[in-house]
Amino acid sequence: MFENKKIFILGFARSGYEAAKFLVKRGNEVLINDGKPEDNMDQERLNELKKMGVKFFFGSHPDDLLDYSYDYLIKNPGVPIHHKYVEKAEKLGIEVINEVEMAYRLLPKDVTLIGITGTNGKTTTTSLIYEVIKRSGKRCHLAGNIGYPLCSFLDKLKKDDIIVMETSCQQLNNVKEFKPHIAVMTNLSEAHVDFFDNNYQKYKDVKTKIFKNQTENDVAILNLENKEVLSQTKNIKAKKLYFSSIQKTNCYLKSGIIYYGEEEVLDTKDMKIVGTHNAENAMAAVLVAKQLGIKNEVISDAICNFVGVEHRLEFCGEVNGVRYYNDTEATNVKCTQIALSSFNNPTIIILGGLERGQNFNDLTPYMKNVKTIIAIGECRKRVEDYAKSLNIPVYTHEFLKDGFKNIPKIVKEGDVVLLSPASASWDQYKECEVRGQEFKDLVKELK
Repeated sequence: MFENKKIFILGFARSGYEAAKFLVKRGNEVLINDGKPEDNMDQERLNELKKMGVKFFFGSHPDDLLDYSYDYLIKNPGVPIHHKYVEKAEKLGIEVINEVEMAYRLLPKDVTLIGITGTNGKTTTTSLIYEVIKRSGKRCHLAGNIGYPLCSFLDKLKKDDIIVMETSCQQLNNVKEFKPHIAVMTNLSEAHVDFFDNNYQKYKDVKTKIFKNQTENDVAILNLENKEVLSQTKNIKAKKLYFSSIQKTNCYLKSGIIYYGEEEVLDTKDMKIVGTHNAENAMAAVLVAKQLGIKNEVISDAICNFVGVEHRLEFCGEVNGVRYYNDTEATNVKCTQIALSSFNNPTIIILGGLERGQNFNDLTPYMKNVKTIIAIGECRKRVEDYAKSLNIPVYTHEFLKDGFKNIPKIVKEGDVVLLSPASASWDQYKECEVRGQEFKDLVKELK
């Protein structure tokens, strides 16, 4: 499989690079096409692949570049689902898959695959599961949307290895045979619908593909408190295990303690990551760990020492009794709701960024602890108007660094300063991580 074929890779991102490198070694003829100019590409990787014999076409998508001579089109997850090459490939009878599906078909049968998806919390949950398994002494690999293409370590896998893989909706869209032995769905809410023709049901159906090929011998780990998850998974074949922050089930939260059945696994007050949503992420990790026979003390030790994923409610330090959190990955209102619900302290929140018509009024039920709003970015005037409608003091600045200058004069011991913008960053930054790093640098300067 995938030997001596002619393969068209659409998109030269990390997954395209890793797929091309792997495929060329197996005797395949590979062409990579990307609409961006060649100067924008990673030159080191580009030169490496050119030396290996990979062909490239940058800057456009000519109608005649893709023809019937290709055996597969491997689509980068970020490429639109209705790209003209995708539609042409389907008309020509060329199978359209992605790097995840390609790598899955080549996985040895004696490895265990754990797949994690969901609208929110999937990166944290993936990281928690990986840390627990690693601490148990089992050999495991971190893969998928978290930044490590699955095909990049196919040649390194050994018998009984465990792969912990975050899977996004964009990745799941082009999988067919992909099947985790254990599949986790953290939650479902409306997101990325612009990628799926503004159709929320289509987004949910794609997410649920993680369970599609599972059998009764596989395990599905589900959030009992998310109605969308329960509705979408009614008819799956896998054995269902549930976690809940409200009611007793397979793994549940009671008086701050996480239980597995009748076993007390850990006290959430010992966790370094905060909030009910992170307790839910931890419970998903507990359920996975128990399927692998990992002991409670190992699970507790790993989870309680986990400091969080960078840029997701990341604790940046404490200055004069004030705690600072970087949640720049909160690029939508739902994520900011989760962040605000994680604290009972007086909070100064930094809101705003790219203007997308986001409805800040949806934050109102979560604003009870907010004492000040700092409005930034392209949509700062709407944030300012929202703050005034709630009679919350507001400072309005185009740039984060200018808004941040107000903080020392308004904080008191016990306060939380939270960057959770409910907005994308592309009005000023190449990516939201750059915004988060700027916030962290500003906190360091305070120290």
